[in-house]
Amino acid sequence: MYKAIARHPTTSAIYMRKLIDEGVIDGAEAQAMAGEYKAHLEREFDAAESYQPNKADWFGGAWSHLDVAPTQEERRGKTDVKLDFLKRIGMAMTAIPDGFNLHPRLRRVFAARRAMIETGEGVDWATAEALAFGTLLAEGYLVRLSGQDVQRGTFSQRHAVLIDQETEDRYLPLEHVGDGQARFVAHNSPLAEASVLGYEYGISLTEPDALVMWEAQFGDFANGAQVITDQFISSAESKWLRMSGIVLLLPHGHEGQGPEHSSARLERFLQLCGEDNIQVVNCTTPANYFHVLRRQIHRKFRKPLVVMTPKSLLRHRLCVSRIAEMGPATWFHPVIGETERIAADDVRRVVLCSGKVYYELFAERAARGIRDVTLLRVEQLYPFPFDTLAMELKRYPAAEIVWCQEEPANMGAWTFLDRRIERVLADAGNETRRPHYVGRKEAAAPAAGLAKRHGEEQAALVDAALGTG
Repeated sequence: MYKAIARHPTTSAIYMRKLIDEGVIDGAEAQAMAGEYKAHLEREFDAAESYQPNKADWFGGAWSHLDVAPTQEERRGKTDVKLDFLKRIGMAMTAIPDGFNLHPRLRRVFAARRAMIETGEGVDWATAEALAFGTLLAEGYLVRLSGQDVQRGTFSQRHAVLIDQETEDRYLPLEHVGDGQARFVAHNSPLAEASVLGYEYGISLTEPDALVMWEAQFGDFANGAQVITDQFISSAESKWLRMSGIVLLLPHGHEGQGPEHSSARLERFLQLCGEDNIQVVNCTTPANYFHVLRRQIHRKFRKPLVVMTPKSLLRHRLCVSRIAEMGPATWFHPVIGETERIAADDVRRVVLCSGKVYYELFAERAARGIRDVTLLRVEQLYPFPFDTLAMELKRYPAAEIVWCQEEPANMGAWTFLDRRIERVLADAGNETRRPHYVGRKEAAAPAAGLAKRHGEEQAALVDAALGTG
């Protein structure tokens, strides 16, 4: 075989002979072209020895107005919006054209959203997302979303594309938020995660002023695109000096739906974190989600963003925000402190958590009348908010510190955060120097296969976190 391969003419030789035989070029021209290209390669090879990367390599063309990331303290960005502008966008994106035969259930959904805008209260996750999209569109930024069933939303929460029940005509409310607005794109894609995410990542490299998002139907499905996150999203800035503002929306949360529909494998994304390469968040409020999306555009640099998005919280009565929390002088909060009036001196235990489990802890604490346990939410897991968390923990210098998560101990954020929390406790001067873990024990599968078993495990971890079990 080796001998046969050695005797076989190369592709370039075959192509050259074809061109000569067809009279396109003659032999002398062919040799000259080949020689010129080889000489070009030699010149570039020699030049590579003295090559030094510089700012121009990163920030040319469409990237010329951007720069490398600043220090952590300067990363907030200006994500707030004037209230009248917010309400104008909200009213436009909830308006249904006359004569459009919208499904009666969806009419109720849009009427409820309109009421949120009018009252400024009870803004849910999907409405906050639409407000983030709408304000960016009105400001002139392309918003692009792709993934399985993103037009409706896997959990029937988004409804970015409306369909007339009689004519099947389509209407996109976010295409009508203002004169001269940018384009809104929502593509339902096939279950081909690697190719779809790879395509969207490519767009993010060429369109720095676009909010480019890929949403998995369930966060678990991101494993089908692992090669893109490993080889490009997490390391392209380090390897090739290429920035990207790509956003991954990954539904995550243990709700008794089994091993394949519970975990977005948060631990895998955290393992990829290093050298300030990506951002990983697990937001618990619609307002924080609003700000973290707008933050992708309204800063002078770009970083990939991984969002653990909710499922049951999409319609949870407590998972709501006020319009004012997206208005003037507001921003993304990497840590959210205690929201109830609990005297700091009375606190015996601080429970740190992230994501959906907060609401279960909150509800059970209220049901039991517990007044000596405080709940702190770590909304941004990487870059880790050392200073912000230290400021919160200084209020409870003698309290026991617990990290509570839904995921098994060998998954989720625990093994990534434990040493970081230790460092915060040392810097803050707390008497407790090590956090305790509360959650599911180590497991091979990310979640139980039986809803009953899931419920028992969830009740036990909430019980243990509150210090009553």
